[in-house]
Amino acid sequence: MYAKAAVEAMAAAWQRRGRPDPGLLSYSVYASDDGEALLHYMQWAGDDAFQEFQRTRSAVEEEWNAEVDAAVPGIERLGPHAYELYRSGRRAPGDQRVPGCVVIVEVDFDGPDAARLRDWVDAVFAALENDPYTHPGGMAAHFHIRTDGTRVVNYAEWESARVHQEALEAPGDGIGSRTEQWERVQHYPGLTGSRVTRYTPALGMSAGV
Repeated sequence: MYAKAAVEAMAAAWQRRGRPDPGLLSYSVYASDDGEALLHYMQWAGDDAFQEFQRTRSAVEEEWNAEVDAAVPGIERLGPHAYELYRSGRRAPGDQRVPGCVVIVEVDFDGPDAARLRDWVDAVFAALENDPYTHPGGMAAHFHIRTDGTRVVNYAEWESARVHQEALEAPGDGIGSRTEQWERVQHYPGLTGSRVTRYTPALGMSAGV
């Protein structure tokens, strides 16, 4: 598939050229269910490091992209967006499972307001704490606030795509029971829409590689 070829080209370029920037701590790539798109999840030493990279767009990064484009022509890049991790719901101590699926939940609001987005995330955690049913296949959830204050992204780790689909199709309301807390989350003032996309881990690179 298109995504598989791109991942192979990226891995080869990374091995030959190393990290595009020293401020980049880790770089994970995930392939969408249809095999046509890739999600890039980058962790930086800090916002200053990311902004400096954006300003300079190092020659290493340009060469790296050129090598990938030569191997897989026609790649469309949508450009990066900066987020800050706000809250995480982590797996229980001792849980050694490796995520087989990453579910990205994008939640948009009608205007920039980082405080409102943090309050919405807090409401999600309150709903989870009072939910009478939580699916055991959900391993962890990491809520990120876009730095322009317009979007929340939940980076959720699941055992597998199959397990996540089973949770969605569970009897009743599936993920998220019908409680007052979930009603508040789903009808929060200013919330304009959400999108759920499943990805499979395809490539992981750390600062030590």
